[in-house]
Amino acid sequence: MITTFTNARLINPETGTDEIGSLTIEGGVITALNGAEQGDVIDCNGKCLAPGIVDMGVKIGEPGERHKESFRTAGAAAAAGGVTTMVIRPDTTPAVDTPETLEFVTRRAGQTAPVNVHSMAALTKGREGREMVEVGFLQDAGAVAFTDCDHVIQNPKTFARAMTYAKSLGALVVAHPQDPTLSDGAAVTSGKFASLRGLPAVSPMAERMGLERDLALVEMTGASYHADSLSSATALPVLERAKAAGLDVTAGVNIHHLTLNELDVGDYRTFFKLKPPLRSEDDRLAMVEAVASGLIDVVCSMHTPQDEESKRLPFEEAASGAVALETLLPAAMRLVHADLIDLPTLWRAMSLNPASRLGLPGGRLAEGAPADLVLFDPDAPFVLDRFALNSKSKNTPFDGARMEGRVLGTWVTGSRVFG
Repeated sequence: MITTFTNARLINPETGTDEIGSLTIEGGVITALNGAEQGDVIDCNGKCLAPGIVDMGVKIGEPGERHKESFRTAGAAAAAGGVTTMVIRPDTTPAVDTPETLEFVTRRAGQTAPVNVHSMAALTKGREGREMVEVGFLQDAGAVAFTDCDHVIQNPKTFARAMTYAKSLGALVVAHPQDPTLSDGAAVTSGKFASLRGLPAVSPMAERMGLERDLALVEMTGASYHADSLSSATALPVLERAKAAGLDVTAGVNIHHLTLNELDVGDYRTFFKLKPPLRSEDDRLAMVEAVASGLIDVVCSMHTPQDEESKRLPFEEAASGAVALETLLPAAMRLVHADLIDLPTLWRAMSLNPASRLGLPGGRLAEGAPADLVLFDPDAPFVLDRFALNSKSKNTPFDGARMEGRVLGTWVTGSRVFG
């Protein structure tokens, strides 16, 4: 089946262009840019057509916490949010640390999710930081990267051995930079606001300390390394030095740390409790600038569903995290409408770079690339109702917020899965 998208505002992160044109797909791949009309014609009416978002670091509740999120509900949320590839985390119950568990996850995803799903595997057994997993066997079973998520490996010798082994197999190590002792028990970022609210806090320096340790181990082992969710300006010079030194290092930031700050916690609003905690406005602007300059490579949702029982608690006791598969795109539009970043640069971070880092084929508008596409109106206004979200859990900090940017259609390998 041949489909041609005409009168489309093509957002091409590879060429850095944003211009009106047409695109033709056939057999699940892009076959032409600005060619002759063929087959079914979809008039995009000047709306944006971009590569589908590749969301690096999505939490699914299967196995173990299906009441929070299933592959079916997360897949529906992804399709509605223009996310055509979910790269899922291994922080499940049990952790994805064996080929058997990974095969279960892959099978469940294939049965119920309408979008592409790739899985990361744990780096140590049970994510306990003691004994490394069988990296080679998990790679053979389909793992695209290895991470203990927010469980920081405290023993440098253990982490160095795991990095060395991963390096020998060409595997990517993903880590959550944080000094675990300093950040233990913290709910917010230290400062005047935290003191006024009487909440346990952590200095942003804990993130820098964790990153400096990790990057020293990367320098020692030569491993490929990705920092999953940086959030503070103090960590950026460390990242810049590592890149300048030629280390195989990339970094990500989640959409909440690009669009919200510590004051949004307000009167103990637990939907704003995240990990790492929300930072100052200066930190937020520094992270946006780092994405715009390319210092930070990836923007992700860090989708973390939590049920009402986990969130309807005193702030200190509430679970961290927010759902974001459906809010990633409209929240990112806040940066575009504020003239802080342009659409091709944003899509480079949300689609091209994560796909490239993980060796996946998506993220491009080019002949031969997968027909994973999102059609969206960047200016369409709406008020977000969390109960209208497809996710099982409704823990979004954007509930009731005025937003702009609505997905009109999502295609995965040429098949329309939303709109």
